[in-house]
Amino acid sequence: MVGFGIAARAFLPALAQRPEFELVAIVDPVEQIRTEAAAEFGIATYARIEEMLMHSGLDAVYVGSPTQLHREHVELACAAGKHVLVEKPMAVSLSDARLMVEAATKAGVVLLVGHSHSYDEPVHMMHSLIASGDLGQVRMVNTWCYSDWIYRPRRPDELNDKEGGGVTIRQGAHQFDIIRLLCGGEARTVRAKTFDFDAQRSATGAHIVFIEFANGAAATAVYNGYGRFSSTELVSGVGEWGFNAPIAARARIAPEDELRAKQARAKHAIPGRAPYQPHFGLTLVSCEHGEIRQSPEGLLVYTDEGMSSLKLRTETSPRERVMAEFYDAITGRRPALHDGQWGLANLEICLSALHSSRNGCEISLEHQCAPKAI
Repeated sequence: MVGFGIAARAFLPALAQRPEFELVAIVDPVEQIRTEAAAEFGIATYARIEEMLMHSGLDAVYVGSPTQLHREHVELACAAGKHVLVEKPMAVSLSDARLMVEAATKAGVVLLVGHSHSYDEPVHMMHSLIASGDLGQVRMVNTWCYSDWIYRPRRPDELNDKEGGGVTIRQGAHQFDIIRLLCGGEARTVRAKTFDFDAQRSATGAHIVFIEFANGAAATAVYNGYGRFSSTELVSGVGEWGFNAPIAARARIAPEDELRAKQARAKHAIPGRAPYQPHFGLTLVSCEHGEIRQSPEGLLVYTDEGMSSLKLRTETSPRERVMAEFYDAITGRRPALHDGQWGLANLEICLSALHSSRNGCEISLEHQCAPKAI
């Protein structure tokens, strides 16, 4: 693992459930983190990625470093012949993302981009219902998420658009991944408005994004990270990780305490399995002959005959699905859906939304692709 923060630690339960993988080493520049990891997990630790890549028996690398370092770390891992799972957002620019894809292709290794909430079981089942054709063609997808994202402990780069920060890049990466999966992948245009509501915590903290697709579908993504209203109220109080999670009161953290608070939060912020389905806000799908939305246990489907419910499994976590997709791609069982090209297409929407808001215009997209079978 490259970087041992919140996202990296969230994969530990998934790794424990996947016997195909074994955590053997981490790299992190913070000595305290390395010392704690060595004591807690009995694994090798390194201060530099170049050192870790020489670790005996290393086959694959998870890159959870700050976004602005993703390209460098992915290129190093690919050049060393290692398969790579890189955290979203994939990169800070489309040029970096393209170079990452090229590095993996040249080295003949798998490049997977995730975790994202399109791995959630309700989203996967929505995609299956759409693909079945029973409800006709998908026509609209609307997704709303209201959280306290802006006021959680942050590094300065996490609030800076130019370094891959702000909600449109970091949280929009989830929303646009979900929307693209449900609407056929090939987005055509983007129109957006982004907002910065707090001069004392200046960042892109909210957005409204409208996306049109080549197949005629359209979608909106609404995100507000300022913590006054929580979209858990729309989904029976169930939060992003499948637990009852009413939003905490907004709290400002002194700048000198921010990094310490972030490191402390990393150990417990994202649990493994949960009693309910994960809800990254509320997603509502409109097909020609019916609507689909989430419930705490699964999905609700609305047709002319009335409403029906689908209870979905909770015994497999979204990150276990990430590892399963990674393993299948490495072994050649099936191609990865969330590969580098898919991640690049998601990033294109993130960056195009920011560009659209700044310039007040609609943006045509160039790097979109249809999803592979899942």
